[in-house]
Amino acid sequence: MKTLTSGEIASYCDVNLRTVIRWIENGKLKGFKLPGRGNNRVLVEDFIEFLERHDMPIPDALKGDATPSILIVDDEMPVAKSIQRVARRAGFESYIATGGFQAGIMLSQHEPKVMTLDLSMPGMDGYSVIDFTREQSKYKDLKIVVISALDDISLERALEIGADASLQKPFSNHDLTMVLEQFMSM
Repeated sequence: MKTLTSGEIASYCDVNLRTVIRWIENGKLKGFKLPGRGNNRVLVEDFIEFLERHDMPIPDALKGDATPSILIVDDEMPVAKSIQRVARRAGFESYIATGGFQAGIMLSQHEPKVMTLDLSMPGMDGYSVIDFTREQSKYKDLKIVVISALDDISLERALEIGADASLQKPFSNHDLTMVLEQFMSM
C-alpha cells in the first residue's frame, strides 16, 4: 500500500500544497489523515485515478502503477462510444480521439496499451496513424486493432503495414471483447 504526501502530489501536479489539501477536503481526491499530527496521505492508485479523471498526465515515476488503457480512434462518435461501452464492460479504461492528429496527441498523453483504429477518417487516415506509430520506438509495444467498414483487401493492407488485428464493421461485441482482453493481458 504505497502512499503519497500532499507535498509530493503538489510537486507532481505543479500546484500549491494548499490546493492539494483543498482537493482532499472537498472530496475530489481520496485521501486520509495519519493519526497524531493529522498529515494527509493518498494511495498511489487513488492519485492516478484522480489524474485520469481530470485528464492530467501521469508522472513518469508512477506510470508503472497506472491502469493500462485503450485509445479509440474513430471519427464517427456513435461507433467510438459503442467501442468504449464494450471496453468499459470488459473493465478497461478508454479514451476517444476523433481523428488522426488528436490520436497522436492522446497517444503521448495517456500511453495506452491498445489502440482501436478506423481506417477512413478525414485529414489523417488510419494508414497514416499506423505508419506514424510504427515509426516511433516508444510505441513499439502498442497493439493496434483496426475496426473498419472497408473491404478485406484494405484490412489486409493495414495488417501488412503494422496493425496487430482487424475487425470488420459492424463488429460483434464478443469478438471485440476477446481481442481487447487478449492484447490487454499481454
